[in-house]
Amino acid sequence: MNKDKYVAMDVHKASVVVGMGDAAGKYITEAIVETKASTLLDFIRGMSGMMHLTFEGGTQSAWLYDLFKPHVAELIVCDPRRNKLLEEDSKGDRIDVQKLSELFCKGMLKPVYHGDHGTRALKELGHNYESLVSDRTRVKNRLKAIYRGRGISYRGAEIYQTFSYSPGSFTRHCWLLHGI
Repeated sequence: MNKDKYVAMDVHKASVVVGMGDAAGKYITEAIVETKASTLLDFIRGMSGMMHLTFEGGTQSAWLYDLFKPHVAELIVCDPRRNKLLEEDSKGDRIDVQKLSELFCKGMLKPVYHGDHGTRALKELGHNYESLVSDRTRVKNRLKAIYRGRGISYRGAEIYQTFSYSPGSFTRHCWLLHGI
């Protein structure tokens, strides 16, 4: 008898709906567990047989991939836009999990690559750098707009320079900005 289990997860911020089917395509059970590493691992470890796990790609998929990969025989992070069977009926977490488990058992899921962990940190750093640069640009543009709106003249980047203010000059600078 084949002991393979096909587990599908619908992951949300606070909870995960887990559904399990067998190799024959029979839907066995479902549960709702907390989205917490220890709870999810305890749930997976409590199942018998060879585990094949899938969930749809999303904001938590990289974390879940790293969490589950050592504990299951097969792990597929699938593309939610390509699961056409999930779009046919009414949407609901339990229905989604049951259909996702069925598609997984039949081999009809399109995987999304999540295996290259060496570049993830670099990608996150690059994204954070881009965010900082765009935030800095937005703040500079806002400062220029404030100066223009108050009729204060400036040359180039001189408004971004740090100044050593004496108490009187700092007060005068604030008056200029506030139009006093």
